[in-house]
Amino acid sequence: RFTGVLRVNGGVWHTGPGSIPGKVRGCRFDSGRRQLSIFEKENWMDKKTIVFDFDGVIHSYTSGWQGISVIPDPVVPEIQAAINYLRMEGYEVIVVSTRCARPEGMGAVRRYLRDNHIVVDDVVAHKPPAICYIDDRAICFDGNALGLIGKIRAFKPWYQN
Repeated sequence: RFTGVLRVNGGVWHTGPGSIPGKVRGCRFDSGRRQLSIFEKENWMDKKTIVFDFDGVIHSYTSGWQGISVIPDPVVPEIQAAINYLRMEGYEVIVVSTRCARPEGMGAVRRYLRDNHIVVDDVVAHKPPAICYIDDRAICFDGNALGLIGKIRAFKPWYQN
């Protein structure tokens, strides 16, 4: 737990008198947990972080939006096994959901994960730095900017196909 004074000056952070400065790559403040995480330039990508969206990737979301704390649908088949395997391989798995912007949504997501025996490293409201993002509403950018237009017009999440 961070208890010192954080001063960021030119990308260098200090936690108090006599501390060794570290290089700052970025930071994330989780308001629900009132926690500040600092990513150092030397090692933040070494964590092998993967971010999973909650609705449509873990929660099957077949009923659509029912409310911030209403999560009625079953788990996506085999997602628990995939997450367990990735964690055993050394990946840090973080779940992100806009539900988590409010305490009741954060609680509902955490309960759903617990009740379905899905173990992750963190649950957050905003996308942290990661090596990749798993999202049911994403279009993978292939470098063809004009090709996005057709992909966007034809887009449907997997559960609507």
